[in-house]
Amino acid sequence: MAYEDFFKSIQPLDSGAKDEKKKILTTRIAHVDYEKINSIADLVEAFQSTSIQARNIGLCAKVFERMLLDEERPTIMLGLAGPLIAAGLRKVIRDMIHHNMVDLVVSTGAILYQDFYAAKGGGHFYGSPQADDTHLRELYINRIYDTYVCEETFAEYDSLVGKIADTLEPRTYSSREFIAKLSENIDDDESILVTARKKGIPIFCPALNDSSIGIGLTEHYYVARKTGRQPITIDSIRDNYELTQAVVKSNRTSAFYVAGGVPKNYINDSIVMSYIFGKNTGGHKYALQMTTDVPHWGGLSGSTLAEAQSWGKVNKEANFAMAFVEPSVSLPLIFGYAYQKQLHANRPPLSYEWEGDVLKSLKVE
Repeated sequence: MAYEDFFKSIQPLDSGAKDEKKKILTTRIAHVDYEKINSIADLVEAFQSTSIQARNIGLCAKVFERMLLDEERPTIMLGLAGPLIAAGLRKVIRDMIHHNMVDLVVSTGAILYQDFYAAKGGGHFYGSPQADDTHLRELYINRIYDTYVCEETFAEYDSLVGKIADTLEPRTYSSREFIAKLSENIDDDESILVTARKKGIPIFCPALNDSSIGIGLTEHYYVARKTGRQPITIDSIRDNYELTQAVVKSNRTSAFYVAGGVPKNYINDSIVMSYIFGKNTGGHKYALQMTTDVPHWGGLSGSTLAEAQSWGKVNKEANFAMAFVEPSVSLPLIFGYAYQKQLHANRPPLSYEWEGDVLKSLKVE
C-alpha cells in the first residue's frame, strides 16, 4: 500500500482537529546561525528556539533573567554542589556574588574549602582521568576527575582551619557565622568567601563536616579536648533557624541550583520551615536547576522542580526550568547570558543585619 493510500484508508481529521493540528505545528525550530551570533548572550538566546538540552539552557537563562529584573526583587538563593572549583568555575561564582546576581549562598563544604585553599595559594592542576591513581598516591597527588591537587598542601590548610578555630571564642556557631570568620583569614579578590564577606552575602554550609573544613574542625576538637579546652561547635539546627529568617523577611524568594545535593534540599526546606515563624511564603517565585542527575531514580538531586510544587517549595504559578547539563558547561553559559546582557546592572543589593542568631533586618539598599 502506498503511503498516501494509507491516509485515505483511515479516519480523516475533522475540521476541529485540523485547526488544532495547525495551531500546534506553528513555530518552527530555529537553527543556530553563527552569522547572527556575536556573543555568549546571543548563543544562549538562540538556544531558546532550538531543542533538547540547548533549549533547556536557554529556558534556564530566561528564568534567571526574570529573577534579576523582577520589580518585586525576590531574594535569589544560590545552591552549590559538585566539583565546581576543580572545574574552573571559581571566578564565575565569585562574579555572581560581586555583581548582585545572588543574595544568599548555600554550598557544600568542599566548594568553600577549595576556595579557601586557592586563596591561600593552593593550586588546581591539569590532570587526566586515565592517570595511574596508585602512582598518584605515592606522590601525594589527589585526583578530582581530570584535575589534580596537592595532598600535602591540603593537609597544611586542613590544619590551618583547626588553628583558626583555636583562636575563636569557644561557643556554638552557625556555619554562616563560622564561614564569615574563616574568610577573615584570607585576602583574595577572586575568592568566593572574601567577596561574599565584603558584600555582606551570607554563606551557609549545612554539611560543613563533610569536607576538609570538617577535618580541620575535628583536629581542633581533638586538640581542645586533649588540652582541656572547650572546643567550638557548629550548630546545624541554628543554620535552619538563621536561613529561615532570611526567607520570611524576603519579599519573595527564588532558587538557583547548581547540581543538587544537600544545598538544594536545604533551600527548599527553608520554605517549608517558614510556618514556624507564622508565615506561608507560597514557595519560590522562580527556580532553575542544572544537573546531571535524572528524575526517574527518585532522588532529590534529579527531582524536577515541578515535583517540588507538590511540597509547596516552589509556587504553583512559578516560572521554572531545568537543564540536564553538567554545570562546568551550563553555568558559564547561563551566567554569561545574564552578564553580557547586563541584567544585573540596576539590581540593588540586600543588606543583612545579624545580631547573634537573629536576623534583625533584611533591607534593599
